[in-house]
Amino acid sequence: MNFQTQIPIRKYDFPIDYTSKVLLLGSCFAENMAQKFEYFKFDTVVNPFGIIFNPISLEKLIVRSIRKNYFTEEDIFFHNEAWHCFEVHSELSNSDKEVFLNELNQLIDSTNWHIEKSTHCLITLGTSWVYKHIESNKIVANCHKVPQKQFVKELLSIAQIEASLKKIIAEIQAVNPNCTFIFTVSPVRHIKDGFVENNLSKAHLIAALQSSSFQLPASSYFPSYEIMMDELRDYRFYAEDMLHPNQTA
Repeated sequence: MNFQTQIPIRKYDFPIDYTSKVLLLGSCFAENMAQKFEYFKFDTVVNPFGIIFNPISLEKLIVRSIRKNYFTEEDIFFHNEAWHCFEVHSELSNSDKEVFLNELNQLIDSTNWHIEKSTHCLITLGTSWVYKHIESNKIVANCHKVPQKQFVKELLSIAQIEASLKKIIAEIQAVNPNCTFIFTVSPVRHIKDGFVENNLSKAHLIAALQSSSFQLPASSYFPSYEIMMDELRDYRFYAEDMLHPNQTA
């Protein structure tokens, strides 16, 4: 008896080769994929602004980079002895205000260049759950350990996710019409949201990506979530936390 199923993988119309320039954006799974690409010496760039889990925050950074809407003092704040920005990951935070702003804006310039030159853009979505900063009424990419009472937690609707992804594609294709897209949903389960809540979150992402109005000739869906949930469902394929895929997976 065969104790394993196999997810069919459709052949991509725009294969990646050693002439490709690959930009990987999104959740921590984007970084896992990038490690594989880098190991095999592909030309890759991954998450210039750090790990970004939700599509709205990803859209903001892509639009900001394409339009070169540079960060200003209004976009950053001081907390726990360091300067932070709600739009980027905490790994970029810095104790020096001027250095922080300068580094953020250098990243805008470099990301703009990579977006215009990339042949493939791989986007992996982690969650539909977002945190909205109450005072600014804006969705954040990272809370930076700011007290939770300053945020409200919301679930993005399928329509919101679909609109955000369409915006990402439109903005990138406006400056790089030859760029093709591969979307995937991260197989990492966000159990801190709750088991039911995690499944609902992933379902919203998948439904948005599978929408008939979203399907484009230049985009494809890679079923990494489905592979982990079905083909590699055994816990021997998971790390010690039982949430992240391990090296074998």
